[in-house]
Amino acid sequence: MSARILVIDDDARLAGMVADYLGAAGFRVATSGTAREGEQRLRRESFDALVLDLMLPDGDGLEVCRRIRQGSDVPILMLTARGDAMDRVVGLEVGADDYLPKPFEPRELLARLRAILRRRGGAPADVLRFGRLEIDRGARRVLVDGEARSLTSYQYALLEALAQHAGRVMSRDALMDLTKGEPLEAFDRSVDVHVSRIRAAIEDDPRKPQRIITVRGAGYVFAKEQS
Repeated sequence: MSARILVIDDDARLAGMVADYLGAAGFRVATSGTAREGEQRLRRESFDALVLDLMLPDGDGLEVCRRIRQGSDVPILMLTARGDAMDRVVGLEVGADDYLPKPFEPRELLARLRAILRRRGGAPADVLRFGRLEIDRGARRVLVDGEARSLTSYQYALLEALAQHAGRVMSRDALMDLTKGEPLEAFDRSVDVHVSRIRAAIEDDPRKPQRIITVRGAGYVFAKEQS
């Protein structure tokens, strides 16, 4: 069954172009022109990924993303006509999995959606265990003391990549490559933002992390044993 994608964008021409292009690539696409309509569809129907515009006529896309994240882990690709790097950081902080500035090439949108969906499915059915932390690769779940912790699909992929290379220092570039993300640009702190969110989910004290350790000037290392 092909993946279902919901596009929430008030630009009817752009939404139609995206729907046609993704449809030709084998996706099933629905479109909504307002935040309200899009959120209603998400409550009624099941989608595999969401393409969400940052600027909507009846609401801010960041706030929409925040509300969606309160009840759903559907992968979210955020679109924006603004090029401010802070928009990207805030979007990632409220739960977006990826970010694409307008104007964009349809091929890039397609590639990013496929990457998001790859990260969501097809993981090997085994469990990585590190003390109280369990990473269920089959179900793509993270548990601490048996309690599920909420992560976006990208954050899960990032945590899994770190855990698979436990004890090794991983650069930001290496992590972006392993998680099939876009190449890092100068001063791009998206990996740092995601690591911060992961720490908040799995560490006893995110301000003094014991599991994901920062190696200054080099990247991060996943500690096999906590001190």
